[in-house]
Amino acid sequence: MQAAQTHEELTAMAKIAWRNNARCIGRLFWNTLEVLDAREARTADEVFEACVHHLRFSTNGGRIRSAATVFAAVESCERGIRIWNRQLIRYAGYESGDGSVLGDPEQAAFTRRVIELGWQPPDEPGRFDLLPLVIEMPDQAPKLYELPRDAVMEVEITHPDLPWFADLGLRWHAVPVISDMALEGDGFRYPACPFSGYYMGTEIASRNFGDEKRYNLLPLVADRMGLDRSLRRMLWKDRALVELNTAVLHSFREAGVTVVDHHTASLQFMQHLQKEAECGRKVPGDWSWLVPPMSGSACPVFHRYYDDEQPGPAFVEQTNWE
Repeated sequence: MQAAQTHEELTAMAKIAWRNNARCIGRLFWNTLEVLDAREARTADEVFEACVHHLRFSTNGGRIRSAATVFAAVESCERGIRIWNRQLIRYAGYESGDGSVLGDPEQAAFTRRVIELGWQPPDEPGRFDLLPLVIEMPDQAPKLYELPRDAVMEVEITHPDLPWFADLGLRWHAVPVISDMALEGDGFRYPACPFSGYYMGTEIASRNFGDEKRYNLLPLVADRMGLDRSLRRMLWKDRALVELNTAVLHSFREAGVTVVDHHTASLQFMQHLQKEAECGRKVPGDWSWLVPPMSGSACPVFHRYYDDEQPGPAFVEQTNWE
């Protein structure tokens, strides 16, 4: 392997990888990324401690800081350090015999796997139980770690005009931290590199809460709103979706947690396109990810195509536990 990168080289590489991420709408701020160098971590305990530090650093009392924690590099043929979790913070999904899931259905298979590894769910499982981290060191069995509660900031979901929203008992974590991708480029590969920014409201409300294969809350919200769900042309899903998004944005702002609405994020991305053009750079983009999952045609990102090249450095997908 070539000589290790300096911290400055590593930071530049991670920032450019963010700038190159075709799926991210928040790239206007790519140059603000804070890189936390954890390449000296040699044990699962040290990796876990660095992940917890990442959460506390990025959360920052609600004033979210974009950050990446980079662990040791490996040769291309080596597995290296792996964090099995898709994100550092995710909620369990408990499967029932009738096919229903308590919690997050997206995490049902992973929940089943960590239980096989020895994780003990709470005595009374709920919809928002924090999953443990699964950390695998080279040539070692994976280890489970419970996240300390004081490292995970959560926001209780209420609505500015609908008091009954608080009765739904909804909450979500403040920081999204992708933790199962590798950072590759400049001849280096870092298989463990959790990175985070802050939420766009639709990620929580439209996708995590609204998708039928996730928490599927639109029918519940529509019923509480007194909407007629018998006819699709009544647009009950759309009306419920607006209020769910309103609730998430309201709640995060009331809690003092950084969040951006999809209209603002879209305008910011257009600024990013202009700045990159002025620098003579193409902007890679995946239209299906950049267009928000709500009011797509009302956002400027909808009305254009994007460069389909995938330049490096880059954050890349990898298989961790399946």
